[in-house]
Amino acid sequence: MVLADLGRKLNAALSSLNRAPVVDEKVLDALLKEVCAALLESDVNVKLVASLRQKVKAKVKASFEGGADKGKETNRKTVVQKAIFDELVQLVDPGVEPYKPKKGQPNVIMAVGLQGNGKTTTCTKLAVYYQKRGFKSCIVCADTFRAGAFDQTRQSATKAKVAYFGSYTETDPVAIAAQGVAKFKKERFDVIIVDTSGRHKQESELFQEMVQIGEAVKPNMTVLVLDASIGQAAEAQAHAFKDSADFGAIIVTKMDGHAKGGGAISAVAVTKTPIIFLGVGEHLHDLDKFAPQPFISKLLGLGDVQGLMEHMQDIAIQNPDKQKEMAKKLEEGKLSIRDWREQIQNVMNMGPISKIASMIPGLPQDIMQGSDEEGALRMKRMIYITDSMTSRELDSDGAPFLEHGKDGKPVGLTWRVTRVARGSGTSVREVEELLCQYRMMANMAKQAGGKNGWLQAAQKIQAAAGGRGRGANGMPTPAQIQAMQRSMPPGMLQQMQRQMRGGGGMQEMMKAMMQGQGGDQFDMEEMQKMMSQMGGLGGLGGLGGLGGGMPNMADMFKMMGMGGGTPR
Repeated sequence: MVLADLGRKLNAALSSLNRAPVVDEKVLDALLKEVCAALLESDVNVKLVASLRQKVKAKVKASFEGGADKGKETNRKTVVQKAIFDELVQLVDPGVEPYKPKKGQPNVIMAVGLQGNGKTTTCTKLAVYYQKRGFKSCIVCADTFRAGAFDQTRQSATKAKVAYFGSYTETDPVAIAAQGVAKFKKERFDVIIVDTSGRHKQESELFQEMVQIGEAVKPNMTVLVLDASIGQAAEAQAHAFKDSADFGAIIVTKMDGHAKGGGAISAVAVTKTPIIFLGVGEHLHDLDKFAPQPFISKLLGLGDVQGLMEHMQDIAIQNPDKQKEMAKKLEEGKLSIRDWREQIQNVMNMGPISKIASMIPGLPQDIMQGSDEEGALRMKRMIYITDSMTSRELDSDGAPFLEHGKDGKPVGLTWRVTRVARGSGTSVREVEELLCQYRMMANMAKQAGGKNGWLQAAQKIQAAAGGRGRGANGMPTPAQIQAMQRSMPPGMLQQMQRQMRGGGGMQEMMKAMMQGQGGDQFDMEEMQKMMSQMGGLGGLGGLGGLGGGMPNMADMFKMMGMGGGTPR
């Protein structure tokens, strides 16, 4: 991932600050030296780095003199960390609001940039992004310079089911752009994206052509598509494009590569133009909305709770009826194997596990390295197993797979497990693991549902706090945390604290959830036995390495698309 190396170095610098017993000028200078070296190595412009160093020093000095460090060394550390965070945000936030397309009127967006920066692919991604949000979008291919440009547009637009316009015979890009925009305006399209030829500042004729296209189509917004690997050349090229096309926004592509990425940051600071999207992959949906604070927050390993919730909401919006049905089942405390399978598919739709992990505060950035493919493969195998089940088995609670003794307790597994394993091309052990994981989730749903379920308690706590977190990146403020604590059921906070102090981890938390409200004692014993046989939660798609205790279950259900109540 681009800038991941920068993130690690910045994290290491801030960690050294936390270890320092006293925060004095010597410690501050050493910290700034590390931060500046990391930025310079990532191709951020040297003038910007020097400016950041001076601003941080001035801000920290002013805070110390103003008495912000009274009391403890912790306060001094917080002041320094906040100053560095704020100045890093300033690097990628020019404070300018980009143009936002409006429904019911034509919004013309023109894409410009250097050759090979990914303009054609980005135009299709942009059209898909707006189409998903209810805009009627289309693409005009005004690139007559590159062989195969129109073929690429036609193929990607057809795949994305987006309208397109271009010509194999017309050689004048200005004429094509004007015809295409006029056609789509007449057909009442909301977002018209004009893709132009790649060019650089030495090609004065092509730059003149870009100006002519701009005059012909009169775009509401011109977007500079910038490759993350551009390096120190970003400043000069961005200046040239700004002078000619006066672009109003930047899209940084190839953010999933291993380039340094600092050049793109330099382009933002030099042209005072905001980044609006990041291209994070080759697929049509691999376009992330950019927000300065969450971006730096993720870079420093502080997570992005707000971005995570928005990502989940986007997935929920795609199929609102199913989400309502799932929320209803969860409130009743019922979860069939078919329902659980849908949740696995929802998790797969959320994208790579490492991307989700980077949004969770406190997780080290390298914890998920190399686990994306392994996790995706495990989830796919879980889907293959459920594909081999009959409708009766899918709609059950797993009972058809269990043999019961005279006392009604399960004593073993039926022949169905072997049949499913053969049908799905997996092993009996994998089917057993899947049933074990399903049983665990079903028990959580059972304890969550009903009037006395912990999901109702979580909703009451959230309501007491006044909805979603109002702090940085969607985290709750101290006042909201106090309101949550006051609204907790008696003894709940103390119980949680005891579990955390006692280090009971996952099993203790599961015991509390499964038995705390009259759950089945056998379920817990069976789960522990099966988990010990399998050597831990092997099938949770690469998540087994997280260690520690269980995550917040209300958030976990939200993450899986089950919501925290009936969606509005």
